[in-house]
Amino acid sequence: MKLTFVGTLLVCTLAAAGQSDTPPKPSALPIHNSSIVVDTHADTPQRFLDENFDIGNSDPKDVGHISLNKARNGNLGAEFFSIWVEPSFKGQYAHRALDLIDSVYQQAERHPDRMMMAFSVADIERGHQQRKLAALMGIEGGHAIENDLRLLNNFYRLGVRYMTLTWSNTNEWADSSGDVTDPKIEHHNGLTDFGKQVVLEMNRLGMMVDISHVSDKTFYDAVAVSRAPVIASHSCARALSDHPRNMTDDMLRAVTQNNGVVMVNFYSAFVDETYRKAADAQKKDRDAAVDAFVAERKALGKPVSYAEYDQVQRAWAAKIPRPPFKSLIDQFDHIAKIAGVDHVGLGSDFDGVSGATPESIDLPKISQALLDRGYNAGDIRKILGGNLLRVFRDVEKVSHQMQTSASTK
Repeated sequence: MKLTFVGTLLVCTLAAAGQSDTPPKPSALPIHNSSIVVDTHADTPQRFLDENFDIGNSDPKDVGHISLNKARNGNLGAEFFSIWVEPSFKGQYAHRALDLIDSVYQQAERHPDRMMMAFSVADIERGHQQRKLAALMGIEGGHAIENDLRLLNNFYRLGVRYMTLTWSNTNEWADSSGDVTDPKIEHHNGLTDFGKQVVLEMNRLGMMVDISHVSDKTFYDAVAVSRAPVIASHSCARALSDHPRNMTDDMLRAVTQNNGVVMVNFYSAFVDETYRKAADAQKKDRDAAVDAFVAERKALGKPVSYAEYDQVQRAWAAKIPRPPFKSLIDQFDHIAKIAGVDHVGLGSDFDGVSGATPESIDLPKISQALLDRGYNAGDIRKILGGNLLRVFRDVEKVSHQMQTSASTK
């Protein structure tokens, strides 16, 4: 089960200014609250499907991280819900993905006054005007299409608008960063010929190509093959945290040349090198403890709930000091400086990794920190969602061109 932190999405309250000769800092709230804020990765569908979680839940004790109230308070305008299929579902990948997709639709049907399904940039803009959360979907892990381009087409028809080419597991047509050094896994030196067909078919459909999780060689293959800009839906900079899930500066520059966008992940091990090293040091013991807990529950014939799993993960995360909020802003700053401010955005990984984020995070606070570092209103709006919307438009345009060209042959 994937889990995440999100701290809180509550609008930050600025402390009352005392007597001081220092003028008060400009507030970023007007910028933040008037922007279309887009986040490209939340794993909440697991909760929808496995726990019957209602996104309209207003319980302040809820351990989850996405709700309609939290989204409204943080001015989150559009969320890409992750259709993530655990590799243990082998033989039922597509079935599990379809169940997760259905769970997102059910939430939108349950709350039509505050949430709507969205499939395009125009839909996201319409949701913003109507003050509804625009719900989009992205498949996390190409194994979900079961090596079948027809399934890829059907997922697009159901509303999937990006696909991460791999998860942490290498599939039959693309190598993953998660196991690329494992000699027991058969690798392909990046994308196979079929993998390249997948990328081009995604271009034709209008589905964004997501290169988070992939190996470095798969990344470069995807950028070379894709006719449309790519995205990294939830990744950080390797220069600041040397994790294989993160992107080197050369990869960031390649995204610039591709006119794509890198969406910053909030997970501390991807954000901060000191935390990454500490998390790596406890990994063996942590994984053993989690596996033992899950096995014990299964032996009793009881499923492991999100809340239970979250509690175990948080207990381990609490053993490591959380990095300062500054570490997260350093990631935005680094990517903006290397790739350019037109190529960075928000990819939180909400409800995907438990209890392991920098301190004191909320979305408006990110906007304030960027303003304090000298980013102007236009740049902040780009980072909050404008860059992703630009890429999405370009992907739609390439799709139209490819389909029009095919129809005239």
